[in-house]
Amino acid sequence: MDDPSVWVQRYAPLVPGGEVLDLACGSGRHSRYMQALGHLVVAVDRDPQALAAAAGDGIVTSEIDLEGEGAAWPFGPLRFAGIVVTNYLHRPLIAGMLGSLAPNGVLIYETFADGNAAFGKPSNPDFLLKSGELLDIARQNGLRVIAFEDGVVNTPKPAMVQRICAVKEEFPREAALLPPI
Repeated sequence: MDDPSVWVQRYAPLVPGGEVLDLACGSGRHSRYMQALGHLVVAVDRDPQALAAAAGDGIVTSEIDLEGEGAAWPFGPLRFAGIVVTNYLHRPLIAGMLGSLAPNGVLIYETFADGNAAFGKPSNPDFLLKSGELLDIARQNGLRVIAFEDGVVNTPKPAMVQRICAVKEEFPREAALLPPI
């Protein structure tokens, strides 16, 4: 599973210039992909061996256990032009993560959903998105949804997934100034 997710490959070109966060990066397949597109990347994982594989020019690795007792979101607001998350869900991080997305920043998220137990692990509901959950998160946080999918995939292995690409618009639609009539 060294190739970047097809979902990430499809929407990564929408990320504007700037720094990208690869959250729970594992061995860095998406970090390397985003770096190859010209982004500086912050690759975060709690596994030092995985981070060693992710390290490279233009990729800053950071060993952080974001699920440990007393863990707090370590990044400031409006920092990242893009955030990539795949195969990972820890709901307490979502508000901080979205707060770190810069205006016009792009969120690319893909992970397992309710029903995945039929295909294997993860099967714990704590690690599975509820039906439409990523859509709800995007809407509740003022993101404009570019694309959303919720269903079964066959590659890289059969799984129930949700995936979203959403943009943190600089000005919410409700605040847009319209020309006088």
